[in-house]
Amino acid sequence: MQLFFHPEVSENDKEVRFSREESKHIVKVLRKKEGDSLHLTNGKGWIFETEITLADQNNCSAKIISSEKELPPPYYLHLAVAPTKMNDRYEWFLEKATEIGIQEITPVICDHSERKVVKTERFQRVIQSALKQSLHSRMPILNEPVNLTEFLQQEISGEKFIAHCEEDKPRKLLSGSVKKGISTTVLIGPEGDFSSEEIKKATAAGWLPVSLGNSRLRTETAAIVACHTVALINEQE
Repeated sequence: MQLFFHPEVSENDKEVRFSREESKHIVKVLRKKEGDSLHLTNGKGWIFETEITLADQNNCSAKIISSEKELPPPYYLHLAVAPTKMNDRYEWFLEKATEIGIQEITPVICDHSERKVVKTERFQRVIQSALKQSLHSRMPILNEPVNLTEFLQQEISGEKFIAHCEEDKPRKLLSGSVKKGISTTVLIGPEGDFSSEEIKKATAAGWLPVSLGNSRLRTETAAIVACHTVALINEQE
């Protein structure tokens, strides 16, 4: 099944009109014609089966045949990850985290961050593409970048972990700390790790220090390890 994305469509709609970009892809690239079926999601849990009524590469439209709302995942994962120096590495993280399954992402600016300015418009497109590729029906929330100090002041429910590399500070393995079915937020620092002061502030605010294993990981790799760890634990029978 190939999945398309249309954020405005709802379960009460009878038809849908695609954007010029999607219309061109459907008609010119995929060579779809009137009567062909398409599946799409609005990123809010709904999957729609549609039938093309107008195969116009500038204004493709379809009637909605059926709709089904998928159950939400059995867990809620929020990753707060420092931006990487190269944007393509952060985009790789966004793509893979969306494929694995994540509900919320926040870029956090830290003391050692090499990139202080982040534009989320392209990030949003990367997430949208990964959503369609992985056939997921729920679009992860991508928050605007925030300074770590401000982020630590936010009200966050569930379990809160900060993954850092300072070996002289006590840490537990994330894999042994995650509780199934509990909302989980994990902080991942920049290439130079969190500063000692940031770690101190986080632990004082109730964040549990954790390790992701013995290997020293890049920011984007650490984020994927954390994402997969939480997903795997929650999806076990």
